[in-house]
Amino acid sequence: MIILIGIIVIVVIILIWFHIPYSPVKSCFSKDVENLKVSNRLKEEGNAFTNEDFSHLPLTIRRYIEYCGYIGTPKMSYLKMEYHDVDFMQGRTGPALKIDYTQFDFVSQPCRMALIDSSMFGVPFEGYDYYQNGVGGMKGVIAKGITLFHQTGAEMDKACLVTYLAECMFAPSALLQDYIAFEEVSDYEVKATIQYAGQSASGIFTFNEKYEYVLFITNDRGVTNADGTMEYVPWSAVCGDYYVSESRIKYPTKFQAVWNYPDGNFVYFDGRISEISYE
Repeated sequence: MIILIGIIVIVVIILIWFHIPYSPVKSCFSKDVENLKVSNRLKEEGNAFTNEDFSHLPLTIRRYIEYCGYIGTPKMSYLKMEYHDVDFMQGRTGPALKIDYTQFDFVSQPCRMALIDSSMFGVPFEGYDYYQNGVGGMKGVIAKGITLFHQTGAEMDKACLVTYLAECMFAPSALLQDYIAFEEVSDYEVKATIQYAGQSASGIFTFNEKYEYVLFITNDRGVTNADGTMEYVPWSAVCGDYYVSESRIKYPTKFQAVWNYPDGNFVYFDGRISEISYE
């Protein structure tokens, strides 16, 4: 009887722990983001975008900026994007999850923080993707305290850097920084190269006839296989379904992350952007 009572008490404590809002991962994420908000503020913060700011960039990007309504809006120090109920696949043969995803992209230097909030069989699962000071990583935690994986290393640094590059169009202040260079490829394609902390990555941005950003593809993002090895497979970011926000800026609402394997595309992140905000 004493053993049974002890087991019941332990189960109750675990269930309470699972359901309270606090978690070490979320707390760490929030603390890191707040510190970065202070340390990554741009000197030009508060100034509005002008056509002259983008005059040195390829025509396709200038038309994208004009079409999306950024001219006359304040320059931002960081971008926040939120997703809810994203279809997220853990590898080609892994289980599917429904996740909430919150990310911050900072501008003064390439820096990206993202939080995954989900559950597996009723047990909380959280992920923390980070890239700061040239160091990137991906951490997965179950039950708020058990680390399932923590991927780091030079390949992860580069993968995080090129992910940041794919999202730079959503925070136009980043387009004006020295760490990104652009080269016109065609009327609707622009090559971008990002260099930071000894790493370099590049990819091609594609725009449609409205000059909406619809595709980014790169060969510089490695995928981690089930056995822990990493290989380089073409990786794509696909976005679309633009809408006009209350601020009159046009944003995409659809975003997918795709591995372009030789035997077919694997969409592992399929979400709709719930909110985009700046400061």
